[in-house]
Amino acid sequence: MSSGSGLEARRTLVRARHLVDVSGTTTDGWVLLAGDVIDAVGSGTSAVPAADEVVDLGDAVLTPGFVDLHGHGGGGAAYEDEAFDAALAVHRAHGTTRSVLSLVANPVPALAASLEHIRAVAAGDPLVLGVHLEGPFLSPHNKGAHNESFLVDPTPTAVDALLEAGAGLLRQVTIAPELPGALGAVRRFVDAGVTVAVGHTVCSSDHARAAFDAGATVLTHAFNAMPGIHHRAPGPIVAAVADERVTLELILDGVHVDPSVAAMLFDAAPGRVALITDAMGAAGSADGSYLLGSLAVTVSDGVALVAGTDTIAGSTLTQDTALRNAVDGAGRTLPQAVAALTSVPAAALGLGDRLGRLAPGYAADLVALSPSLDVRRVWGAGRELTPPDA
Repeated sequence: MSSGSGLEARRTLVRARHLVDVSGTTTDGWVLLAGDVIDAVGSGTSAVPAADEVVDLGDAVLTPGFVDLHGHGGGGAAYEDEAFDAALAVHRAHGTTRSVLSLVANPVPALAASLEHIRAVAAGDPLVLGVHLEGPFLSPHNKGAHNESFLVDPTPTAVDALLEAGAGLLRQVTIAPELPGALGAVRRFVDAGVTVAVGHTVCSSDHARAAFDAGATVLTHAFNAMPGIHHRAPGPIVAAVADERVTLELILDGVHVDPSVAAMLFDAAPGRVALITDAMGAAGSADGSYLLGSLAVTVSDGVALVAGTDTIAGSTLTQDTALRNAVDGAGRTLPQAVAALTSVPAAALGLGDRLGRLAPGYAADLVALSPSLDVRRVWGAGRELTPPDA
């Protein structure tokens, strides 16, 4: 993110009835954008700074742009595809201003090729934060919608090959900590500046704690593709809840996790739940037949399943829907729900000092919501991503 505070930067003042972020709610607020950063934030009509343009959003709720740690596509496209502009456009129209692009398990050379292609896209798009490798270091016993043929142990050779291919681009990798060599791989990735997540696993709580002590700091889509909570075998979820260093991803679409269980997780790990989409190509598109990596997927009534099975294959979720579900289904306050889409995922990536808040020096990423929390307008890096009447 470049500095947008110079004299040459265009200054846009955005007003709204409410400003909402992790710090709470400000009534009759304004945010001054200077290029691609927020220059000032305030409320009321006195001492309002001069601007080149004033945008009055009326009764809108203005929040920071949403950050998605984990999504595979949308608009009929996957991030493995040659072109995935439609996927980015769908999620940006629904408030996701910064995305980590997730790739499913593939052979290491294929993943390296995907990384190279995404690198070319990301070089011209500051809203792409990098790549999340959800495979290939996953348990074959909890593979979810990943091709078992492409799952491998995290050997030094495989880890180094992916680090080399993903240099400067690789943001996150999911590892099943019970696999041979997993703890060494966690340390290697963390030393290279990559966020490591525990997931797609059959691990015990001891395995999970060992991974967290080795440097893993995220739990991939909590409750899904991992052992549940048993009173004599607490498993990775309890280990993650007990560890203040760990952020817990949550797919809050009403399919992956019951809202009452989601509420319990929010209560157990306040300020550490990040709402992700885990969206596949059907997000923002019609029901029908799709591919998730090499696997055929059937989508019916918005629910994606590996064809011919009852295995959930990602979601068709967008983050604005997750926000509404957090408020209406999981009983969160609006600042709590907004934080789970903004400051919490930003901090999980080590970007909490520049993304996810309405504060001076933070990215000029904004989402204008109606009082019923439908997206009206979106700005990313100071540029409006949706037309005023969208």
